[in-house]
Amino acid sequence: MKQEKITRFIRTEDTDRKWYLVDAKDQVLGRMATEIARVIRGKNKPIFTPNTDTGDFVVVINAEKVKLTGKRENLKRYIRHKKPEFVIQTAVKGMLPKNRLGRQLIKKLKVYAGENHPHQAQKPETLNVSEK
Repeated sequence: MKQEKITRFIRTEDTDRKWYLVDAKDQVLGRMATEIARVIRGKNKPIFTPNTDTGDFVVVINAEKVKLTGKRENLKRYIRHKKPEFVIQTAVKGMLPKNRLGRQLIKKLKVYAGENHPHQAQKPETLNVSEK
């Protein structure tokens, strides 16, 4: 007799959500955004399913102190908005899927310009996104 292999699909309700805290002070924008997008999407988990939301929440603090390399400050149009949160949010949003799932995932990113954030009750763990 042949043994059948069973593929198990993960549902959104079955996932265990965590909260992570990222300090953007002196972090390079692109490298930080890729790691944040990975965690929000759930690609760092063994139960990753491409069509399901299996990711975690990410809280970013000190968005105003993020580092832009090269000519990014002059080439990109960040000046118009005058919001340091917008820079990180746009970078991460560009790395997520461009569909209903992507619009659902970007809501799990919380960005704040300063040190303080209202998510202490969730007890976020520190996520290390420094260069390898």
